[in-house]
Amino acid sequence: MSVLTMKNVKKSFGDVQVLRDISLTVEHGQVLAIIGPSGSGKGTIMKSLLASREDTVLSVSMTTRAPRPGEIDGYHYHFVTREEFEKTIAEDGFLEYAEYNGNFYGTPEAPIRRLLNEGKNVMLEIEVQGAEKVMDHRSDVVSIFITTPSFEELERRLRGRATEPEGVIVKRLKTAQYELSRAFRYQYIVLNDEVEAATERISKIIDAENMRYSRMENTILEVLKDVSTQ
Repeated sequence: MSVLTMKNVKKSFGDVQVLRDISLTVEHGQVLAIIGPSGSGKGTIMKSLLASREDTVLSVSMTTRAPRPGEIDGYHYHFVTREEFEKTIAEDGFLEYAEYNGNFYGTPEAPIRRLLNEGKNVMLEIEVQGAEKVMDHRSDVVSIFITTPSFEELERRLRGRATEPEGVIVKRLKTAQYELSRAFRYQYIVLNDEVEAATERISKIIDAENMRYSRMENTILEVLKDVSTQ
């Protein structure tokens, strides 16, 4: 965490005094909640962003379930005991967490703070319910919802996988309808008509967010600091 403290910094333009005794806490990276229904291409886009942006990483969730063959602790998940997970809950150490099929899954906040302080943008690999919890927990989350050009296209993509029975596809489509109905919660809606184009759209959002005043404030303060010494 970077803390900028500036005492007795004053500069007036006419009758307007613009600065005085400022202490700021600055997080350099961004928390990115990139959400989309099954079939929207969210996973493919996130992989594309990781490959194209050195400043962007994927958060690693914590779970109490046992590792599956080939899974690596700290890479695929942080595998912990139920006692360790419940201790983190008691310490308010999760951005969000939930229990599925008898196992806990959650997004630990401490690693995200560390990555943000290193200047990394952190993508959260979560679903709609988890994303809304995170958005309620942190006001600085950059929320992006990915959609297909039409619901028919979404269904075509799901059926095109040819890996799931009809009952599962119908359930996924029903879930997708609900998730699309929650799109109003997000700051940005990105159309995934083509993966490369959608990736570029999100990359532009990240770049634009970096130029918000809240992130560029130190630059302005330094400029005004120079003026105040003249």
